[in-house]
Parts: sequence; C-alpha cells; structure tokens
Amino acid sequence: MSQPTAEERAALGEEPTELKRVMGPKLLLLFIVGDILGTGVYALTGDVAAEVGGAAWAPFIVAFLVALVTAFSYLELVTKYPRAAGAALYTHKAFGVHLLTFMVCFTVMCSGITSASTASRAFASNLAVGFGLDETNAGLIITVALIFMAVVAAVNLRGVGESVKANIFLTLVELSGLLLVIMIGFYAVFAGRTDFSRTIIFDDPGDKGAFFAVTAATSLAFFAMVGFEDSVNMAEETRDPVRNFPKMMITGISITGIIYVLVALFAVAIVPVGDLAASDTPLVTVVETAAPGIPAGDILPFISMFAVANSALINMLMASRLLYGMAKQNVLPGVLGRVGAQRRTPWVAILVTTAISFGLIYFVSRDPENDVVKALGGTTALLLLAVFAIVNVCVLVLRRDPIERKHFVAPTVLPVLGALACLFFVGPWTGRDVLQYQIAGWLLGIGLVLWILMWITNRLLGQRTAITDLEAINEPEGGVN
Repeated sequence: MSQPTAEERAALGEEPTELKRVMGPKLLLLFIVGDILGTGVYALTGDVAAEVGGAAWAPFIVAFLVALVTAFSYLELVTKYPRAAGAALYTHKAFGVHLLTFMVCFTVMCSGITSASTASRAFASNLAVGFGLDETNAGLIITVALIFMAVVAAVNLRGVGESVKANIFLTLVELSGLLLVIMIGFYAVFAGRTDFSRTIIFDDPGDKGAFFAVTAATSLAFFAMVGFEDSVNMAEETRDPVRNFPKMMITGISITGIIYVLVALFAVAIVPVGDLAASDTPLVTVVETAAPGIPAGDILPFISMFAVANSALINMLMASRLLYGMAKQNVLPGVLGRVGAQRRTPWVAILVTTAISFGLIYFVSRDPENDVVKALGGTTALLLLAVFAIVNVCVLVLRRDPIERKHFVAPTVLPVLGALACLFFVGPWTGRDVLQYQIAGWLLGIGLVLWILMWITNRLLGQRTAITDLEAINEPEGGVN
C-alpha cells in the first residue's frame, strides 16, 4: 500500500513533525478514556452525594455536558493547530499576551499538583482499607500520603518512559474497577439489596435549593471528567488527526460519562447517602455492602490504589516537565531547569513540585474539619474550569485566523455556552468551599511573584521575559526523560 503524499498528509492535518504518528483511532480512544478515568470517581462519589443526596447522578451528567461542550472547542483547535502545546498555544495565538500565556501554563501545572495530591490521599485511604489499618487515624493517612508522594518523586527522578502499551494496561486496570462496581450493582438489584427510590431524592444539607445544590456538586464532580484535554498533546503522534480526534474524543467522553452515571446510581441505591458521604473509599463501601459474601470488596481497594497511583504519577510528570519547560524559556528561575547528569531528569523541578504537594497535603490536613480529597479535587476542577473558559473564548477569537486546509469546526453556540458554563462553575455562587479559592490563589500567586522577579531580572540584563517556543514547554529539550 502506497504512503500518502506530502499534500495528502497536509490535507489530513498531518503537519511535518519529528514525532512518529503511531496512534490510530483505537489507541487514541483508549488513551482518552484512560486519561479521564482515575481518582475522581474513585474518591469523590461520596462527597458529591453529600451535596445533593440521592441524586448524585445529576452532577455527573451536568459535568459530562460541560466537558463535552468544551471538548468541541478543543477539537476545533487541535485539528486547526495539530501541535503538542495545548491550551498555552491556543491562548498565545489568540491573544499574544505573554503573561497570560504563562499564567495559563502555570495554572495547568498547578492543576497537576493538586490532582496528584488528591490521588495521594485517596491512595492512603484505600491502602488503609486494603490492609485492614485504621482509616480514621488522620496521622496515619497523612503519613502514608506523604510517603506515597515521596515514592512518586523517586520514580519521577529515576525517569519514566511513556508508552502506549503501558497506557492501555493501566486503562484496563482502572476500567476494571469501575466495571466491577457496575456488575456488583446489577447483582445487588437481583438480590434485592438496592433502593432506587433514594436516587430521586434531593437532600440539600446547606438549604441552598436544588439548583445550587447541583451546581455545588457539579463543581466537584467535574474533577472526574477532566483529562480529555491532555489528549491534544498527542496530536503530533496521531494518524489523520482531523478525522480521528473528533470521533474518538466524543466517544471517549461519552463512555466515561455513562460509566460515571451508572456508578453514581448504584452507589446511592446500595448505600445510604450518609454512610457514602462519610467514607473515604466510597466505592469499596458500595461493593462491601452489596456483596458481603464476595471477595470483590477485598480486591477493589488495590485496584483503586493502582488507578490513583497512575493518576498521581502522570500528573507529577506533567507538572515537573512544565516547570522545567518554563524555566528553560527564561520565564522562571533557571535553577528549575537543571537536569541530572546520569538520569537526565529535571531533578530541581521534580523536588519543587513534590515540596508543593507536601505543603498542600499538610496545609489542608491540619484542620480535622476539612475534607482533604474534596478540597484538593475541587481546586483541581476550579483551576481547569478557568483554563477551559479561556480555551472556549480562544475558539471564537481564532475564527479570525482562517487556514486553507480542512479542519473540525464547532457550532458557534457551543464555545459560547462552554465559556459561560465554565465561568459560572468557577464562581463562588456555586457554593464552592472558600478553601479551594485560597489554595488556587496561593499557587497562582507564587507563579505570578516568580514571573515578576524574572521580569525584573531579565529587564536588568536586557532580556525579554516571554515564552518564545511553546513546543518546548511540553517537549523538553536535552533528552529529558
């Protein structure tokens, strides 16, 4: 079979790249599904139920719709500019403001750290349940969470080679846990251990009303839907991205949305909302309640640990590489761009992002009244919703930059709705915990202060403070692993 000509490749959106295009539609679908699955639904189902009662499925549906609308914007941009820099690239092309580009990039980095910190707490809780330890011992859970993050840092320092085959395996492990919950749910239906009347009851403990109860829960449930946006970084390694990305991204988001809604329905129908909300391992509680005689409850904590560990490692890899990339671009202190002589890993960036995660875990955990997973997961959703709002606006602005070749075009109403929806769920009127704004504010404040210090330093040295090569942010130079 003859290979496509250069003109044919250009028409397919296959612009020249140093990377090998190895991902067909099936591998791309698995990558997207695997990126979305993970910590969110394993750790936050109980917290979502605490906001709305038995109607825990409703926030997942709303989060799915917001993610789907935003995905259309990403699809237009990734097929129009099939490069690997993601939101930072789109923001810079749309507005050309270097500080805004930097803050978007830094926000994405911070979301990776808060997401990994959420995963560390979920890992600790599942480990305690899996090995029969005291999961109510706050000191034990914090210690395990910190040790886990230290192990992630050690793996990161050693260097991790990413491969599609590994992603497939991890995706199947994550998916198996959720399918196990769904299968146990059907078993509970036939065994008469479900009460679906609970799934239509709105129970608003804060007396906010059904609308604001759902919006508060959605602002948290959205954490379970993020990850699809990472797939745009695979644009240069995907065959025929103009045709494959739209089909596979929409299919992937739909698959995960259906799984999440089924899990939420069964969870509430099997376990009373109060017990579900009180559990740090809600899906384990569901399985143990539905099928006490089946050893599935002994297996799920370890599957959950595997799923959240994968999420943590991927997010800390992303965060440290972004920090390294920004340092190499001279918009953050150069020390953050140092690379180990033997392992060729950005060791300073890894240590700094790990230290920030340690600080987050300790800061949120020091108050026993705080729901740590809820605070960190909600902060991740808050940061990414802000980025998604900007991406939706970028679609409209970049309509002024037409290109000749064919690409996906989203109906104009969708990026408008996406921007408005994302901005709405960022606002305090959703009932979002003030602590989430504090965490996000401190993180972004650190980034802004560092940028200002670099601006002053570069000004004195007669240099520009600007990201000049967006591709280098996500694809570090120098053989970094």
